[in-house]
Amino acid sequence: MNLQQLQQLHTYLWTLPQASGDKRAQVLLYGSAPLLESMDDKVLEQIAHVAALPGLVGAAMTMPDAHWGYGFPIGGVASFDAEQGGIISAGGVGFDISCGIRCLRSNLDVRDAAPYFNQLADRLFATIPAGVGEEGHINLNPKQLDQVLLGGAQWAVKQGYGDLADLDYVEENGCVSGAVPGNVSELAKKRQRGEMGTLGSGNHYLEVQVVERIYDNVTAQAFGLREGQLVISIHCGSRGLGHQIGTDYLVMLAKAASRLGIHLPDRELACAPIKSPEGQQYLGAMNAAINCALANRQILTHLTRETFAEVYPQASLETLFDISHNTCKEEQHEVDGKTRLLHVHRKGAMRAFAPGHSKLPARYRDVGQPVIIGGSMGTGSYILAGTSTNQAFASCSHGAGRAMSRNQALKHWDGRTLINDLERQGILIRTRSMRGAAEEAPGAYKDVDQVAEVTEQAGLARRVAFLRPKVCIKG
Repeated sequence: MNLQQLQQLHTYLWTLPQASGDKRAQVLLYGSAPLLESMDDKVLEQIAHVAALPGLVGAAMTMPDAHWGYGFPIGGVASFDAEQGGIISAGGVGFDISCGIRCLRSNLDVRDAAPYFNQLADRLFATIPAGVGEEGHINLNPKQLDQVLLGGAQWAVKQGYGDLADLDYVEENGCVSGAVPGNVSELAKKRQRGEMGTLGSGNHYLEVQVVERIYDNVTAQAFGLREGQLVISIHCGSRGLGHQIGTDYLVMLAKAASRLGIHLPDRELACAPIKSPEGQQYLGAMNAAINCALANRQILTHLTRETFAEVYPQASLETLFDISHNTCKEEQHEVDGKTRLLHVHRKGAMRAFAPGHSKLPARYRDVGQPVIIGGSMGTGSYILAGTSTNQAFASCSHGAGRAMSRNQALKHWDGRTLINDLERQGILIRTRSMRGAAEEAPGAYKDVDQVAEVTEQAGLARRVAFLRPKVCIKG
């Protein structure tokens, strides 16, 4: 991205100046000069198009890990007011609806656990279904799947997958309201019936990590973290169901936009007013997909616990937090001194509530919401906490963000060579696809250390702990 076209507001915040007669809203880009320079120009073009959509409140924003996506850039944030004709866009949520990360803290120390990492890697790989089209061990009939779409992680716990205590540390206590299974196509449901409790492919992973560094002792203590401790991160979403919902509703929303005379600067931004029949239909289907993803991560948590118990009989795995990063959530935010009810699109961005927020579990209310910035399989991840300095509708980065496409990565890395190199660094990889491993090479992503540091310096969230990967299960 050419920084000459931007105006720098402060070290980590930039804006795109408006041309004469330009009716779009403000565009804000969070990031350092090096991170922004590494971004594709398409990111700026896409977020400028978002800023022209009806009913936008404040600015259209990108996070420090932003990269080009479908419709909205990944790392894009935009809030809309339904009472002012605000819209909802499937391209602003993404195809993998409610893709997110469940983080589990253990009572295990890396020094005691390390001798058994190979055994653990093999057992997890054998137990956790992962990969393109891989089916799980749970086959649901139509009535049961509808119950999943209504109940989310709460449904999974009732079926014996995990504990009630898990739900205290899942957004919306594991179940979002407003889900309408009838708004989900039969094709979407058919794609999901055999995919509950599966990881998927691409950048999805289950990773065993060690807490290598603590940045904030008080918050780390509240989160139950200490140096040398093993934690587990599970990154996945709503699988085939969410993708099919995105595909189905892009068509419906495009027709609605045309019928209602909404000008779309890019057809990938297909949208409808939140209060329109089409907008309400999409919201009902999207919320069903969020519940699907929450249930999926809950089932995978249960499978992970069972596997750890086989290798480490003394193991205890507690949910630290579960948060999505492809959603549109109805939330209250203060705008120009007034509290407003907004629909906040976060595509490749995480919610990061500040200390004191009423939706936080009591354990975290004094320190802020846990936020997880996932790295690539060879670098590391960060746990952060929400801050009161956040001016981005309580949003922040969700990962390192791709620096090159998958096709470009295949030209640079060989999967088998990469896995051998990582093993020499003490990182065990188990995957069903050497091609997939090459596509997800650490070098294909931005520098996660830089993203986390800039996220903190920009006031979006503050660093609490750095996690180093030890075992990574990929599709």
